[in-house]
Amino acid sequence: MNLKKFLLPFAAGALALGLAACNDDEDKANDAPEDEAAQQQEPTEEEQAQAEEMQAKLDEQQVEEGEVVATVNEEEITGEDYNGALGQVQFQMQQMGQDPTSEEAAEQVKTQTLDTLVNQAILVQKANEGNHTASEEEINEEYTAFQEQYGGEEAFNELLEEQGLEEEVIKESIADTIIIEKYIDEAVPVDEITDEEIQEYYDQASASSEETGQEVPPLEEVREDIKSSLEQQQQQEKLMQHLEELKADSEIEYLI
Repeated sequence: MNLKKFLLPFAAGALALGLAACNDDEDKANDAPEDEAAQQQEPTEEEQAQAEEMQAKLDEQQVEEGEVVATVNEEEITGEDYNGALGQVQFQMQQMGQDPTSEEAAEQVKTQTLDTLVNQAILVQKANEGNHTASEEEINEEYTAFQEQYGGEEAFNELLEEQGLEEEVIKESIADTIIIEKYIDEAVPVDEITDEEIQEYYDQASASSEETGQEVPPLEEVREDIKSSLEQQQQQEKLMQHLEELKADSEIEYLI
């Protein structure tokens, strides 16, 4: 397995971040009055200094690219893998209004990053043991979907360049994700969602919506969405339990 630079979720997160920033800048430019637009073009010296200070603190949490940060059944996870995942965990925490550079949060960031990488490594190992594969056609289909999601081939390539990502890295991550999905569907299949479960979910959501004065669509309009949500929730819970069992049977060593 090659975890070079990014897992697929982190690669997607980086791309989403870049795209969101571009869209946000465009919206601000279009919506802002002319006298405000000039002020929004460049940050003040104080804002720039604060941003640089925060980035320096975030960078301090990185490790040397060649350093081995953990091993999973004798497979090494390197600092290059770690730093790629670390950046997205830091960003997610900032999006929730938290400071990932505080002493308490820094330990949480490290733990979450290592756990994500270890879980990914175990799942890919198990998927490969089961001879699950990702065909070139499957990989290209997903890659094309990524391109369309981010505005087409040209826009997608520009975004890759901006984020320092390569097509090969994305496709490797897509391949890992495909074989993991095949393994999960086989190892932790979803039980049939019953009408009673769908009704219970709908009733609870309706009660919450009514408290806030929101309109509730008819059940039949949202039945499939509810079913999908319940299936994802069920599989996620089963997967977490399955991962704990796999980890108990694995040789895992954390080195940072």
